[in-house]
Amino acid sequence: MLKIDNLHASVDGKDILKGLTLTVQPGEVHAIMGPNGSGKSTLGHVLAGRPGYTVTAGTVEFLGQDILELDTEERARLGLFLAFQYPVEIPGVSNMEFLKAAVDAMREQRGLEPIDAVSFMKSARETCKAVDLDQNFLKRGVNEGFSGGEKKRNELMQMMMLEPRLAILDETDSGLDIDALQVVAQGVNAMRSPERGFILVTHYQRLLNYIEPDQVHVLAGGRIVRSGDKGLALELEARGYAWLEDEVA
Repeated sequence: MLKIDNLHASVDGKDILKGLTLTVQPGEVHAIMGPNGSGKSTLGHVLAGRPGYTVTAGTVEFLGQDILELDTEERARLGLFLAFQYPVEIPGVSNMEFLKAAVDAMREQRGLEPIDAVSFMKSARETCKAVDLDQNFLKRGVNEGFSGGEKKRNELMQMMMLEPRLAILDETDSGLDIDALQVVAQGVNAMRSPERGFILVTHYQRLLNYIEPDQVHVLAGGRIVRSGDKGLALELEARGYAWLEDEVA
């Protein structure tokens, strides 16, 4: 599904990713952990095509296509979804308008007709209920005046409505209390399928108590220095990241 080979990327002339290699197969959940400044969020932004991030070497294939040559919108239509650590507000654009346009764009990509208003509203209301988000939020501007937890649940709702092939969650657990964390985890687990992959970027192990990963990777110094199962996350929680310094050098 996703094949990253020797990826190098920079931001404002500073090298961040320095030879990252990773393969995600359909149906798999991969957790990316690492110290601050290791490149975890940069990886998600580069994959999604966020402006300001420059790929200087390496390749990225998603569903057999070289996505580094594609615009952000084209990557999204292919089925790549990025949930931000700090979701942005879009004043003046309602959640309903935003979601309807996004859902129709995805349906067009799949060769389907636009969804009718009645079916869309029924699906949106059901999804709001699933993520414990008041339906009135559909009428409000995207993330406008939302609390941190509401923004995260709103992005989860968007992901569930869009049904991406690969979802990248960038520290979705940051700033969430245990109840909100469980809601997010339940939504992700409900979406797990043999056709869909996930990359969970997280600093702490607690998210993985609720979402069982197939593999855990440690990102340090701009590359993956260690991979393993959930036991690796428990080891990091107990020992921190300092013991990996020799492997980064």
